[in-house]
Amino acid sequence: MSFYNAADVRSSSTTDVWLTPPEIVQALGPFDLDPSAACNRPWDTARNHFCIHDDGLAQPWDGLVFLNPPYGRETPKWLKRLSEHPQGGVALTFARTDTRWAHDLVFEKATSVLFVRSRISFRRANGEAAGKAGAPSWLIAYGEEAHARLASSNIDGVLLRVRP
Repeated sequence: MSFYNAADVRSSSTTDVWLTPPEIVQALGPFDLDPSAACNRPWDTARNHFCIHDDGLAQPWDGLVFLNPPYGRETPKWLKRLSEHPQGGVALTFARTDTRWAHDLVFEKATSVLFVRSRISFRRANGEAAGKAGAPSWLIAYGEEAHARLASSNIDGVLLRVRP
């Protein structure tokens, strides 16, 4: 469905850009870095951003990260990087619990996950609602600060502690 912040690569619909709704970032933030941000965005997801032109995987990461990674085959690369980032962060992906990356990078490495109750309404590049996502989503916390953000966010869903 997506690439950078669910953005910048052709999807099965008529648009390339699928932005994280600002209310999710506001409920969890503030964040220091979004390494996979949309290049042209109507709101910020963190204090600092890398977009596709910056190659966020190749850049140094600092601070608490918000990550809505490229979806599909690129997702594991980004989650692996976040799972190894010492300052941690929160990732938003589809809840693909049957995948190898979910077992290896979420169930084995994450601190907690928040299964979002309803399907997220991502946004188009201009900020307008794009409709409900095609699959359920989860927010994945790496580190205690990220876990605390999920726990205090009031985002409707089920929070499960994965690792102590």
